Amino acid sequence: MSADDGVDERHLPVGETADGESLSLPTEEVLTGRAFITGKSGSGKSNSVSVVIEELLERQYPVLVVDTDGEYYGLKEEYELLHAGADDGCDIQVSPEHAERLATIALEENVPVILDVSGFLDEDAADELVFETAKHLFAKEKKLKKPFLLVVEEVHEYIPEGAGMGETGRMLIKVGKRGRKHGLGVVGISQRPADVKKDFITQANWLVWHRLTWENDTKVVGRIVGSEYEAAVSDLDAGEAFVQADWTDEAVERVQFKRKRTFDAGATPGLDDFERPELKSVSDTLVEDLADIRDAEEQRQDRIAELERRIENREERIAELETELDRARDVSAAARKLANAVAHGDADATAQARVDASTDDTSTESAVDAMDGDDIATLRDRVAELESRLAATGDEGTPSGDEADGAGAESGEANGADDEATTSSTATTATDVGTSDAEDNGDTTVPDLEAQLAELGAEGSNDAPATSGTDASDEAGARIEPTERIGDVLDRLQRSSERERTARTRSADGEPVDVEAETTTGKHEGASERDAADDEPSPAESSELLAATAVRTRLDAARRASQCNETTAEAVYEHVADMPRSAQELVDATGTSMEAIHTLLVELRGRDMVVRDGERRYAFHEPTLRDLVRDPRAERGELGEQWRIE
Repeated sequence: MSADDGVDERHLPVGETADGESLSLPTEEVLTGRAFITGKSGSGKSNSVSVVIEELLERQYPVLVVDTDGEYYGLKEEYELLHAGADDGCDIQVSPEHAERLATIALEENVPVILDVSGFLDEDAADELVFETAKHLFAKEKKLKKPFLLVVEEVHEYIPEGAGMGETGRMLIKVGKRGRKHGLGVVGISQRPADVKKDFITQANWLVWHRLTWENDTKVVGRIVGSEYEAAVSDLDAGEAFVQADWTDEAVERVQFKRKRTFDAGATPGLDDFERPELKSVSDTLVEDLADIRDAEEQRQDRIAELERRIENREERIAELETELDRARDVSAAARKLANAVAHGDADATAQARVDASTDDTSTESAVDAMDGDDIATLRDRVAELESRLAATGDEGTPSGDEADGAGAESGEANGADDEATTSSTATTATDVGTSDAEDNGDTTVPDLEAQLAELGAEGSNDAPATSGTDASDEAGARIEPTERIGDVLDRLQRSSERERTARTRSADGEPVDVEAETTTGKHEGASERDAADDEPSPAESSELLAATAVRTRLDAARRASQCNETTAEAVYEHVADMPRSAQELVDATGTSMEAIHTLLVELRGRDMVVRDGERRYAFHEPTLRDLVRDPRAERGELGEQWRIE
């Protein structure tokens, strides 16, 4: 241990020995060595560390202090330091993205840094910041070879004894073992030496032991310093310490550290008036440089969030379109089945095909009507495209007779293949996107997200190519126009089938009848009656109709298929019967979620129980209710849950 009366660049005066001699620490050993400083709260541990830092700053040697309790910013009373952390009181708020720049400022620009992690609410973010900073210091020192000191408070939190050690602890151990040859020194500070990994303590080439009283801690002193110091360490006064170092012949010296010159930000608050001194500030340009990094990172995170949101929306849109295309394909298949059955005069097959087609068409239309805005128009266009392809005829005219049957069969196969190809293509796209997301285990970057978004955009713009073909026509060879809806096609085919059955039945009884006139007249009368019906029924008539058994059966079926319970459904029925209501009004009136209300309305519309006007208000469809009440099959339960008005 060397003693100097004067102060020079190579020595740091820190106190006096028990003999009254000045004690100085060698500057180079302090900057590049490994140190451990310990002592219980109030023993003077932080004061001793601050004295060493002050002497280094006096000689313009920069340091970086990892401050876990916010007690070192008082150094700014005399020195220009960068106080970086998470609090508003810091010069700049930083995050792990600032670590490399902080290392550059400290090492290459010679600006002392207090890395204050006491204000971080997220412990993982604070830990990552310390790890990244230590990593960049170590990496830069391998090239610079410049004496530099890293001071770490509460080192037991990073290098615990007997507990799992994270990346930060392993990095500090690496600095302790290999940093010296690169010029990077480290000082670990802790109140509890028993909680610090012993490998770190035993590798230190200078140690400072302030007062310790807990038995486990004094035993550490006995094992490392000597048994005679195990009891003596608990009798040390404030500011006193046992100092042992590799560079002296004296094994251990009892030292009284001097008081620090700067403001003691870590002092326990007392009853006396407390006044914070004026602190020095660093260059505004330096702070603005770090602020630019923060702003750039915030913009990057916002951009990533925006792209992820857009990708999620596109994926949901693709899934919706796939579902609608599948349903449209099912409708097309059912229509072809019905057309073939009618063409071949199979009454049983025609009836079954009619049921299948009605079911598919109901679910498709209900799902489409449940959506809002531009989505409705887009999805309807896609369904209409498939319908027109089903109904399209060849350029050379409409075949007749056996040729029509053959052409219809070939057209059905062609359309089915086209539908399969379209759905397969879209499904493959969604699968590819999902696979890409699943395999991407790295950090998300803006270019990655933009590439995914561009790919999804290209997929969304690819419309299925239209094909032409000829479906089977009815018995009279009538042409199915491309502009007709699937429901119109089914209605016309069903009427043809009914005329066949009626003609066969009455001919067998010897009663000639004008089937075409009767069927047409009946249909027109029904249509006229429906067109004349008011879609907004009166409360009294609706309530009376709702009490009918057949109507209650349909309402209960709709409620069971929805997400509403019986109480909520009854409340909805009561409000809609009173006057037309919007979905939001029903939500407000029942206190139920929009999703639950929407599922009930979709089920009711799918069964033609309610209609929606231009203002998106819902009312019971009286023609349907009256048809149910009048039809004896409904009372006997022969129409089934999927019954729809003709």
